[in-house]
Amino acid sequence: MTTTHHTPDLFALSDIHGPVLRPGDPGYADEVTGFNLAALHTPDVVIGATGAADIVTAMRWASATHTPVAVQATGHGANFPIDSGLLITTTRMTEVDIAPTARTATAAAGAKWRHVLDASTPHGLAALTGTSSDAGVVGYTLGGGLPILGRAYGYATDLVRSFQVVTPDGTLHETDHTNEPELFWALRGGKGNVGVVTQVTFDLLPVARILGGAVYCHGEHTEPLLRAWADWTRTVPPEMCSAFSLLRLPPIPQIPEPLRGGFWARVAIAWTGDTTEGERLIAPLREAAPVAVDTVEEMDYAAMDRIYMDPQDPLPARESCKLLRDLPPDAISTLLAEAGPTAKDYPILMVEIRHMGGALSRPAAVEDAICARDAAYFLQTVAIVASPPAAEATEQATAALNTAMAPYGTGRTMVNIHGAPGDEQDRARAWTPEVYAHLRRAKQNYDPANLLRYGHTVTPA
Repeated sequence: MTTTHHTPDLFALSDIHGPVLRPGDPGYADEVTGFNLAALHTPDVVIGATGAADIVTAMRWASATHTPVAVQATGHGANFPIDSGLLITTTRMTEVDIAPTARTATAAAGAKWRHVLDASTPHGLAALTGTSSDAGVVGYTLGGGLPILGRAYGYATDLVRSFQVVTPDGTLHETDHTNEPELFWALRGGKGNVGVVTQVTFDLLPVARILGGAVYCHGEHTEPLLRAWADWTRTVPPEMCSAFSLLRLPPIPQIPEPLRGGFWARVAIAWTGDTTEGERLIAPLREAAPVAVDTVEEMDYAAMDRIYMDPQDPLPARESCKLLRDLPPDAISTLLAEAGPTAKDYPILMVEIRHMGGALSRPAAVEDAICARDAAYFLQTVAIVASPPAAEATEQATAALNTAMAPYGTGRTMVNIHGAPGDEQDRARAWTPEVYAHLRRAKQNYDPANLLRYGHTVTPA
């Protein structure tokens, strides 16, 4: 489906059904603020879209006036402040439609994974969500989507059937693997480089319950737990999904006792197989070091937030990531030297290593722009940057850790968790050179004026 174009003299933001706000207008600050408070947006105008028609109108206006455009749903991935141009917010577009027999979900541009879970899990169906159901469906999926069940089922984009998307010229497209395949390719792992997605349709999985939760040890037991986990990951089947984390948690009410204010080593797990077998498999982790807190239990998939217990309230955060080829003993020693128990006053809230492989290494059935299928592990950092000194200390510690771990990396990142995008060379690290060149060609085809230039974007070829 493609809409007809209108002449530029008919473009008018007064046609928008949602709010149209400029700096100083009542409601402007609330409209531009997302979950990540480290990126404070100050666009020239913000539009609160209520549906695809509003986004079409906004993009036609932007194209006619040569105004750069950014999009925000939840703001979890807001690593880049927008200081001009047009911001389209999609928080009012939260519709989710479940087709139980076909096992599909169609989610609008501003839907969160919680909306999908609430609609799908009563049918015994699960979506490939990340660690927090508060994140937005579309932004997560455009970056590939790294699910908590990824080793068992692959990336979120692997299950996408189609997108409805508005390209920068104001045209509304329906795209799938047969209809405009170049556009479909670029939207699966290429982030928001070629258009503004208004809805996405994807497959659901017949998963109702899982074994999930985490084993926590006090930080002084980091080394035995980490080394045991690294050895353990080489033996477990692909249905076992896990991550090791170092957590330095602040003493704030949002963090439950007894974790509040502590330094913890954690292994989070999600297992889709038989519960008894899952308990048997994780026994070596419980024996590796004294367990202080154990939250592993059989649970409804709708309760998946209990596994990682990501923050639910907005906060100023900085993150980074690095894809790792392997995790040999010397890599563990390197990580411990940088971020282990002896690193006093370490400014990073979380250092996490996710076990990759399994279905995450499987080639996509339909070619996409994901470039992480060769990684065995994934290293991520998250820090709170509430003040300039905290931000500076965080940047230094993050750079030091990533430099130290570079010998074990693939040289690439994942676009969703890359952190604040730097120059072109830095942004290109999210893709292989071949995929990056392909993405630039797609950008040239669909956004030659580079209107979608905010965030982790590429330049037209």
